[in-house]
Amino acid sequence: MTTLVLLDPSTPERLDRLWPFLPPGWRLTTAASRAPQDQLAALQGASFAITGDVPVTDAMFAVPGLRAVHKWGVGYDGIDLDAAQRHGVRVLRTTGSNAVAVAETTLGLILAVNRSIVRGHLGIAKGRWSKAEIGPVAATLTGRTVGIVGMGHIGRALARLLRGFGCPILYTKRSPLTAAEEADLNARFAPLEELLAASDVVTLNCELNDSTRNLIGRDQLALMKSDAILVNAARGGVLVEADLAHAIRAGRLRGAGIDVFSVEPITPDNPLLGLDAVVLTPHLAALDAKGFAPTVARMMENLLAVQNGTPPRDGDILV
Repeated sequence: MTTLVLLDPSTPERLDRLWPFLPPGWRLTTAASRAPQDQLAALQGASFAITGDVPVTDAMFAVPGLRAVHKWGVGYDGIDLDAAQRHGVRVLRTTGSNAVAVAETTLGLILAVNRSIVRGHLGIAKGRWSKAEIGPVAATLTGRTVGIVGMGHIGRALARLLRGFGCPILYTKRSPLTAAEEADLNARFAPLEELLAASDVVTLNCELNDSTRNLIGRDQLALMKSDAILVNAARGGVLVEADLAHAIRAGRLRGAGIDVFSVEPITPDNPLLGLDAVVLTPHLAALDAKGFAPTVARMMENLLAVQNGTPPRDGDILV
């Protein structure tokens, strides 16, 4: 019997949704909690594990018999890749599987902030007609310059969505796109400083790693237009939240839409809480009810390939 464990504590209902995708002879379990001792207990006897946003540590990779850990999604900043290499555990992810969902959420946050949609809703919910106070800060997206930090699967999906808005697009990434790709996306490569200074909307859609940690802080925010907005659907660690909150309070930035946080779930002392110009969502960008089945099937295909000694469809993060 092959054991697969969900490191994110899961309800019986969620486990029931996953059972039909299991290969024959496999069993499914889940961790009792996110606590380190419960994570280690859950891995005992397991050959494979899936993590959504639970960190995978050296101690977890060291559990005897563990052969592979699959990331549900693409962001692997919480996975100790050095430890995985040391202990000979494969690490996989479904690259691009949630790109459209994250891109649509990014676009939704842009529109929600620009049009003050949430602010208007909350005003009505509290018995207030906020039209007069929203008018001076409402803005359109059509024709505005959008700067995309990170032009991978998600950034390119966002650029395609923005075609209908006629937005000139600036982007920055380690390796620029080809001229043909840029033409297709109506996008132009720009250094980060130029992108920040020229964009009406800046979206963070990059991975979190050593080169992007705290990428956007006080100095970078100071380069942005005072009537620009920023959206982060990447990882909380890419952005210095206290610096963003200070910039918005000081009127140096018009607003922000944030789906990811440095500490999750968000804590009551997060400086972005309580700001009218900020829309916050609970790391939901990658969620897609219709994408559940194909993503799970793809993960099972990858893990079964590892068990059978054949190349997984998505390859390894570790090369």
